[in-house]
Amino acid sequence: MATDHIRYDVLARDALRGVLRRVLTDAAEHGLPGEHHFFITFLSTADGVKLSPRLLAQYPEEMTIILQHQFWDLVVTEDRFEVGLSFGGIPERLVVPFAAIKSFLDPSVQFGLQFEPSETAAEAPAAKLPAVPAPSALPVAAPEPAAEGKDEPAKTSEGAEVVRLDRFRKK
Repeated sequence: MATDHIRYDVLARDALRGVLRRVLTDAAEHGLPGEHHFFITFLSTADGVKLSPRLLAQYPEEMTIILQHQFWDLVVTEDRFEVGLSFGGIPERLVVPFAAIKSFLDPSVQFGLQFEPSETAAEAPAAKLPAVPAPSALPVAAPEPAAEGKDEPAKTSEGAEVVRLDRFRKK
């Protein structure tokens, strides 16, 4: 098997995270246009994620937030975003690195991105060459996550297939 010296998987992942960064930057500068709203799922214990102890106790593995009507102070940098949200009437400030994000969904236009969690995303960086998540663009019909850990395509309610890129990689 040939060695991929170019690392197309890294380039694709970074490009798709760039889409997410651009969309959030536009939302921070201009607000959400039309009916757009975002479901963002991330690993709550990943390196760089900042949550209150109360939220971390509620969501010890992963958390999904919705950016729609009531969020404030959205700040986007090269490697993360920060946002103010209210949970049970209590305002909270979240910091989420892009590397911690598992999925992004805008159900208003049936667009989603899914990132495979890195082996090092939830740990302190110890290895020099971390595992690279495999990104995929997903046609979506509803904010339901695809079955995890399966290579078989999932069917959305409109018949579109959700296919993970790992299915086509040589092992």
